[in-house]
Parts: sequence; structure tokens; C-alpha cells
Amino acid sequence: MAIIKKLRGHDPRIGVDCYLAETAVIIGEVSMGKECSIWFNAVLRGDVNSIVLGNKVNVQDNATIHCTYQKSKTVIGNNVSIGHNAIVHGCTVEDNVLIGMGAIIMDHCHIGQNSIVAAGAVLTQGTIVEPGSIYAGVPARKLKAVSPELRSGEIQRVAQNYRQYASWYQKEG
Repeated sequence: MAIIKKLRGHDPRIGVDCYLAETAVIIGEVSMGKECSIWFNAVLRGDVNSIVLGNKVNVQDNATIHCTYQKSKTVIGNNVSIGHNAIVHGCTVEDNVLIGMGAIIMDHCHIGQNSIVAAGAVLTQGTIVEPGSIYAGVPARKLKAVSPELRSGEIQRVAQNYRQYASWYQKEG
């Protein structure tokens, strides 16, 4: 069973029909919507500020979501995929976003809807990702706009696949 820990008077709030892997860690002021999945060794640490996840968010293996004490909370919209080993810290991620494996998102970044942050990208503090954009590199820069094919073929596909994967684990008990 996942580690779900109350801290500083805050109990994590888990939405309906969420899947939490046995080694997931959810601490403190964390709130998630329905149909989210938090995978193996992922950590959502709402110990110093709040973390809010919308509906249908998947946080893949070894990803870390955190914030900064008295400065920056983390807010993640609906239908967001956070890839393996990503770090999402004190930022805002709008709806329908794919954050690639190993990406790092620093404090006060704002990722617009329908965007992709490429695997390994580093968004330095305060970076604004325009809606419908692909950002890549270190430091990350805009590469191009997200095409309709990428929106359905990657952003939507990954989010839907993770809802399917979660259902397999939920059925097995």
C-alpha cells in the first residue's frame, strides 16, 4: 500500500478511482482529482506548500513533485502526464500537457495547455511555456508548435494509456 502521510495538520486528499502504486509516497497538503495514477517510487511531498492535481493526472515512476516553503505551490491541471524521473517543483502546469522523462521544471514556471516539455529538458525558474508549444533543451527553449497529430498522438495517447494501465493494476488488486 502507498505511503500516505498526514503532516502539519494536512491529510492528503485522494480523488475517486485513483491508482496509487505500493511504493508511491504522498505527504501533507496534497489534493488530487479523480482517475489519477501515482506510480512506483513517485513522491508528492506537500510538506512545505500545497500540491494540487486535477483529474486524470499520471505521475510516472520515480517522478518527484514538490514546492518551496512560503513561496511557490505546485498546481497541475487535468489530463497531464509526468514522465519517469521528472522533477516538477513549485510551478503551474495547465491542462493537456506531457512532461517528458527526466525533465526538470523549476519554481514559478508556467506551462500552457496542450504543450510538451521534451525528455531531459530543464525549464529554469520563471520560464513561461506558451500554450501549444514544444520546449526542449538545457535550458529549455521553444522548438515549435504542437501539431494536431502530436496533440492526439502523444499528449492524449499517453494520458489515455496510463488510465488503461492503472485499470490493469486496479483489477488485479
